[in-house]
Order: sequence, then C-alpha cells, then structure tokens
Amino acid sequence: MAVKSDKTLSRTSKALPGAARPQHLLLIEGDAASAASIMAAFRHLGYAVTHRDNGAAGLTEALGQPFHLILINRLLSGLDGLEVLSGLREHNAVTPVLVLSPLTDVDDRVLTLKAGADDTLCVPFALTELIARVEALLRRSSVNARETMLRVGPLTLDLIDHVAIREGRYVELLAREYKLLEYMMRRPGQVLTRAMMLEDIWNYRFSAETNLVDVHIGKLRRKIDLPENAPMIHTIKGVGFMLKPPQ
Repeated sequence: MAVKSDKTLSRTSKALPGAARPQHLLLIEGDAASAASIMAAFRHLGYAVTHRDNGAAGLTEALGQPFHLILINRLLSGLDGLEVLSGLREHNAVTPVLVLSPLTDVDDRVLTLKAGADDTLCVPFALTELIARVEALLRRSSVNARETMLRVGPLTLDLIDHVAIREGRYVELLAREYKLLEYMMRRPGQVLTRAMMLEDIWNYRFSAETNLVDVHIGKLRRKIDLPENAPMIHTIKGVGFMLKPPQ
C-alpha cells in the first residue's frame, strides 16, 4: 500500500471554501487499497474523484472530459505513468498532473518533470502531504486559468496563443473566429442576438441586413462541434445563438 497511516488527516485538512461545484480529480492508480484510501480522503474533503486502474483507461478518461487535476501512479499496467503523461501533453492537455512514484532516483524524478508533470511525490506518502500538494497545484492552476484561459465544459480557449482545445483536440482559429468564440465563452448559457454580436464584435452601430454572423458561426461550429462531439453552439431560432456545455 502506497499511503502511510496518517492520524492527523481529519484535524489538519478541510474542504476548499466557496466552491459552487466540487473540483473533479482523476486518479489513475493500479493498487486497489491505495486508490481506496486516496479517494476516501479527497471525497471527505468535498472533491469529486474518478478512478481508473490502468494507464490506457486512464488516458482515455483524461482526454474524454475535463478534470481540474490528474493523479498518476508512475508504475501502471499497460501504459506506464510516463506514457500516460506523454499522451496527455501530446494532445495539448493543460490539466495539472501530479505523479506518484515509488522510484526515488533523482534522475527519474527529473525525467518525470521533463515529460510534463507539474509535481511528483515519492511513494509511500502521507495523505496530508498529498492533499497539500494537490491544493497548491489547484491554486496555481486557478490563478493561471483566470489570467490565460477560458473554459466552458470540455472547451478551453487559450487567450495567449489564440487557439481552442476541445477534448484533447487542438483547434486553430482565424482572428475573427477567435474573437467570436471568446465573446461567446465569456457569456456561456446566454442567448446572444445577431444585433449584439454585430455591434460588439464587428462594431456595427446600426441595424444591418447581413448574414455575416451566421457565416462566421457556421465556420466556428464546423471547427468546434465535430460530428463525434456533442454540440455546444446552438441556434436560437429567430433570435441568435448560445454556447453552452454539452448535456
């Protein structure tokens, strides 16, 4: 078992305050006892936790839906932890990753960090330290996301590189497509009229008989809502459009 007995857990840890919805962690851990201990600790603190017990299933899960943070055991059956990590980064996944490793060699820790891990923790470990490291990564990720990212469900917009990422797929955007998507992602779930978008995005200060908005929405929809994806850009008949997470 990779988790040390830790009697101070209930006294020193508490749930994150003020969260509207629980932060969602993905745990990729092959040892059933360790997984049970980790899941119990984080669920006690109010987190949602999804568990997969092998590398291939973990990578599929990680690329299939958004998580706030991913915990990966370095030694997994099938794909090992580094292969899972490399697969995530090759698909441009920006989710913070903490690798749990029984390998104490410095060179292996350096290799893990170079492969894209945000932090590593040697096994065995105390749950209090694991929780503290997870909370630190989430705080750091939250600050970075506010500054550089917009997220709506499985869709992320990089405000620095002007690209979108949906479920691990990297989407290049033309300048107007980027501006339109940013406008919609800052107003998720809101009905956006054509007049609003013409004025706010194209600076039209008068009523114009034009299909300009519809043409650009069509181009954006073909890039964001592929046939295999649940739609996020919706037409509100006679009014305009709405972007919202998949149902």
